Amino acid sequence: MTNRRKLYVVLDSVVAVSAFLTDGLTANMVSQCQEYVNLYTAEEILQEIRRVLLEKPHIRNRYRYSEEQVEVFINRLRNTSTVVAQLPETRVVERDPKDDMIIACAVAVSANYIINRDRDLLDSGNYQQIQIVTPEHFMRILSYEKEHNENRPG
Repeated sequence: MTNRRKLYVVLDSVVAVSAFLTDGLTANMVSQCQEYVNLYTAEEILQEIRRVLLEKPHIRNRYRYSEEQVEVFINRLRNTSTVVAQLPETRVVERDPKDDMIIACAVAVSANYIINRDRDLLDSGNYQQIQIVTPEHFMRILSYEKEHNENRPG
């Protein structure tokens, strides 16, 4: 077995919600992450995902899912991620303070990437050497990592 370098990654809650709602790129990305990525989250992020999925009527009406399906998804995220117990105090995103918990989680674990769709964060490109990228960009990175690791001598 080869010695694989794993990337440390934090998913934004919007990206996680998208993975739950569709079978598209984001869901595919999350399923492909297991071998090459250590996913990190926090209870605050999981609660935000739950809140969005259960308390936004326009989403519930459009996609039609049960509370039980949401709980299964949240538990799967909790079980496939390392849950960061204590987030450092972080004030970075003035326009949307909920994004601060994503950045705080990434800082706490010295993440390589935050996968995000928020224009404010994406425009910055990085925070304390943590790259902020879209799911599409991260899929290219993941593809490179797979190829690079498969060709690395063990």
